[in-house]
Amino acid sequence: MIAHLHYITQDVSGRSHAELAALACKGGVKWVQFRMKDKSDEACLAEATETLKVCKAYGARLIMNDRVLLAARIGADGVHLGKTDMAIEEARHILGKDALIGATANTFQDIERIEESSADYIGLGPFRFTETKQNLSPILGCEGYASLLEQAGTDGLPIIAIGGIRVGDVQDLMNIGMHGIAVSSAINLSKDPADAARQFLKALQKAILSGVRS
Repeated sequence: MIAHLHYITQDVSGRSHAELAALACKGGVKWVQFRMKDKSDEACLAEATETLKVCKAYGARLIMNDRVLLAARIGADGVHLGKTDMAIEEARHILGKDALIGATANTFQDIERIEESSADYIGLGPFRFTETKQNLSPILGCEGYASLLEQAGTDGLPIIAIGGIRVGDVQDLMNIGMHGIAVSSAINLSKDPADAARQFLKALQKAILSGVRS
């Protein structure tokens, strides 16, 4: 089951990735993506291992951003691959059939390519401008998402919206047909990350229930 809320760690002054993950998990997060850029796997090993311990304690899954070999080394649940990262099938060969593999898309061609692979879900974005990611692809917004989802149909992989998403965006994104959302700064940089995570989960639950009723 692909979670409706994908929480992503980031470098925040004064807090480790494991500490941030613990706060998010305290708020109810069950899917943590470890994203530590511009460092070697060896430099990330201790931090990733501590984050995995947090996830296990809270019954959450740990997905590594890009770092396939490190994911295999520490026993993470899977990886999320960007468009310039390792090929999906190579990662599948390394991690095995039970690993969860997500891949980033920005265009319908990206979606088609990922659909034809052994990936488990698609991260589609960016929704709006975000400073979390460098070399940002073209902004999609609700209209872009709606167009791409219409082209993709309803029988494909779960699609997760990502990029500058706020709590107030959740209902509209789920109405379009998204499976869920990925959030980083809106949780990590908030005054109370645990409560921020709870607010996103509450908004998702409300949107999902309203969709079921309609």
